[in-house]
Amino acid sequence: MKTNISIFLSGFTQVFLVSANIYFISILNWYGIGFCGFGISLLWAFNVRKVSKSNRLMPFIYAGGAMFGGLSGVFMAQLIKGF
Repeated sequence: MKTNISIFLSGFTQVFLVSANIYFISILNWYGIGFCGFGISLLWAFNVRKVSKSNRLMPFIYAGGAMFGGLSGVFMAQLIKGF
C-alpha cells in the first residue's frame, strides 16, 4: 500500500507542476515558470526509475495521480494568481 501511495503522489506532483507551469507561462510569471520547470525535471528523473520497475497496476496508479495533479495544479495556480 505504501508503494501505491508513493507512485500516486509521484504522478500527482509531476502533473500538478506541469499544469501550474502552463498557467504560469500563459501569464508570464517568471518565478512560477522557473520553479515549476525545475521541479518537473527533477521529479521526472526519479519517476522514470520508479515506474519502469513497477508491476502492471502501478502505471494506472501513477496515471490516476497525474490526473488529479493536473486538475489540482490549475486550481492552485489560479489561487496563486489571486494573491
